[in-house]
This record gives sequence, structure tokens and C-alpha cells, in this order.
Amino acid sequence: MFASVGADGSVRMFDLRHLEHSTIIYEDPQHHPLLRLCWNKQDPNYLATMAMDGMEVVILDVRVPCTPVARLNNHRACVNGIAWAPHSSCHICTAADDHQALIWDIQQMPRAIEDPILAYTAEGEINNVQWASTQPDWIAICYNNCLEILRV
Repeated sequence: MFASVGADGSVRMFDLRHLEHSTIIYEDPQHHPLLRLCWNKQDPNYLATMAMDGMEVVILDVRVPCTPVARLNNHRACVNGIAWAPHSSCHICTAADDHQALIWDIQQMPRAIEDPILAYTAEGEINNVQWASTQPDWIAICYNNCLEILRV
């Protein structure tokens, strides 16, 4: 199984054994293009996506298509990156043009998740984020011409 996002605003799941068919598990209500998709590394039922120029990250459960289980929307500018914790099924980091890298605990799903548990402010718009798989205490962010390694 694999999934993709596209300019039509949909998240599609594919089975390698039957590539001629796909299942749409989410469509952006305004049909904004979806830019990134990130699978939960500990629980493959969950994935996260974001729309182009969107300020929120949508968390999906592949077992419940079309209905987001959470919306993470504390960013004040476009979200650029998503990274699930490699060691926890309920932690995710989002990064955006508002200079913020936010770590969320989504353990309460499907109840609304109001605020992140940790926040870091960089000196520029954060373009990407990566959570180290072999060193889960570290997160890397990129902004301007800088790479910063953050201890969680």
C-alpha cells in the first residue's frame, strides 16, 4: 500500500497489486492542491497532509476515509513541513513560514487538539523539518541558508 497527494486536492491510496484502482481517502473541501503526505511511523493507520498555502495540518485515519480525525491549526502562516516522531505514535512536528516549529501530542484524538506541547521560533521561515529516526531526541529544521538541530 502507498498513498499520494495531488493538485486536485485529494489523498489517494494505492495497492501495488492493483495499480489501476485507487481509493480517495480525503479531499480538501476547497480543492486546494495538497503538497505533502507523511505516514505515522509507529501507527500506519494515521497520516498527515497539508494544502498549498494552508496554515493547518490535517490528520487522517485510513480506516475512516474522508473525515479528518484532527486539524492542527496554530500556525499563522503557510505550513511547509511535517515530521512524525519515529518513536511515538502520538507526536508530530509541523513547521511553517511563521518561523515556528511546533510539536503536537495527538493522543486525545478524535477530540480537538488546541495547542502544541512544544514550540520553537527560528530566525526565518522554516522550509522543512525532519525527525531523526535513529536519534529521536533530535529534530532538524531548515530556514534561510541555515540548518538547525534541535533537542526535543
